[in-house]
Amino acid sequence: MAADLPRRLAVARGDEPADLVVRGGRVLSVFTREWLDTDVAIVDGWIAGLGDYEGREVLDADGCYVVPGFVDAHMHLESTKLLPDEFARLVLPLGTTAVVLDPHELANVLGTDGVHWLLDACDGLPLDFYFMASSSIPASEFESPRRPLRAGDLESLLRRKRVLGLAEMMNFPGVIGGDPMELEKLALAQGVHVDGHAPGVLGKALNAYAAAGIRSDHEALTVEEGRERLRAGMWLLIREASMARNLRALLPLVEEFGTSRIAFCTDDRDPEDIAENGHINGMVCEAVEAGIAPEDAVVLATHNPATWHRLWHLGAIAPGYQADLLVLPDLESFEPKTVLKAGRPAAEIPRPDVPEWVKHSVRIQPIGEGDFRIPWAGGRAHVIGLVPDQVVTEHLVEEPTVADGAAVADPSRDLAKIAVVERHLGTGRVGLGFVRGAGLERGALASTVAHDAHNIVVVGVDDGDMARAVQHLAELGGGIAVVEDGEVRAELPLPVAGLLADAPLAEVIAKSLACNDAARELGWSGATPFLTLSFLALSVIPSLKITDRGLVDVDRFELVPLSAE
Repeated sequence: MAADLPRRLAVARGDEPADLVVRGGRVLSVFTREWLDTDVAIVDGWIAGLGDYEGREVLDADGCYVVPGFVDAHMHLESTKLLPDEFARLVLPLGTTAVVLDPHELANVLGTDGVHWLLDACDGLPLDFYFMASSSIPASEFESPRRPLRAGDLESLLRRKRVLGLAEMMNFPGVIGGDPMELEKLALAQGVHVDGHAPGVLGKALNAYAAAGIRSDHEALTVEEGRERLRAGMWLLIREASMARNLRALLPLVEEFGTSRIAFCTDDRDPEDIAENGHINGMVCEAVEAGIAPEDAVVLATHNPATWHRLWHLGAIAPGYQADLLVLPDLESFEPKTVLKAGRPAAEIPRPDVPEWVKHSVRIQPIGEGDFRIPWAGGRAHVIGLVPDQVVTEHLVEEPTVADGAAVADPSRDLAKIAVVERHLGTGRVGLGFVRGAGLERGALASTVAHDAHNIVVVGVDDGDMARAVQHLAELGGGIAVVEDGEVRAELPLPVAGLLADAPLAEVIAKSLACNDAARELGWSGATPFLTLSFLALSVIPSLKITDRGLVDVDRFELVPLSAE
């Protein structure tokens, strides 16, 4: 950058022509919320100036709006099931030019080696990938990753270029209670910043969480939760994921307080959701539809996420900023006509090297339908209750249906069986439970994507189908599968850590949609099937979840037996 500075200054002064001039558009100043009728002069991938400029090339933006590239403040690449190059091919045309990843899914499966590999795989791609060092491996003591990440592991990651700080501190009870291990991780945060994860935390507990130096949260579901976070000096990252859709609920805070310390993020998005509904541009579009001024919506998607993550060179169209620009035909659809990344349209996107060692991560003991039998002498059971379009669940207590001395799934009562099978070390450990609200009538669904430890999660109404689904995923080396009457009806192989496909985008989307369709043919009636399934294993989202160690009462932060008696 320094070597190019004299030339950039010469262009800024008007002494030399720019490489490219974007001419004729209305340019948004994110600082003043003005639309400026001006040229944008670009040299060596940077903005030299705004004004009347000449360039070797001219991009005609007549009648269009020119805004900064969109920045996703918090997301998990693994939820897209795509390698970074395929993800770039998907979101760059939608206007996303930078993302901040928390790779804690990969870290749970492959440890720091996996994160270092992903960092290298993202290097040189036309989409800017920034990272946060995954702070919660495992997310809680109730989960079983390949191995925990300690403070020393995080320290090594924080030394890497493009690692910005500590990722979401998911063990919020540990932070609030002053757990020494969590405080040791936070001690690393001097000179960096820390993302939060504190669903439902309010009052003095939130004060303690913020007092630990955690300055953001993307888990707010209500205006009350969002307002308390802003008042505590935290950044409110408004999330619109494929399952946890919080945008509409939290936009009143933008109207109440303005855009200060608020930014957009996608967290966990299915690839087919992005292809159909957009990425950050879809959030901007929906915000404007809800009554937010276009200028404010763009700021929430550009300057604010860049500011929170101290990416001072991104998020604005002004001298000295990287030339990530979108040319928009209108301020309604927010579908770019042209995307410039560092002053140029994206060129050929290379495929990163995928070594064999990242593809062999599913290790289980032989498993049969007997492993899913639940002996039952009578009484009530703790049951996970799905909440539509949310990652939180209800903690229900119900009398299970009993047959031949065992508690069984009962589709007539919308009670399915759920299990988590440890898949990293082959321990043979299986956690068993029940779930209400899936609508499943037949067969079984299984996935090696199960937040955050990513053991195998399977839900079904037939023990034999559940066993077959788990066996099939072990044969694939990871993925998602739908089984009925012992036959695989649909599958999406995810051989990279059991999380990512090594196939082209179109194939991944087609197979993912086929799995969703097959799940619905079995009666699934809730939100996106496999993303819903994956979050049922996350022991830091209220209220009742399940891991390979059993049911977790997240509100009390303790394991509970299946029997409620």
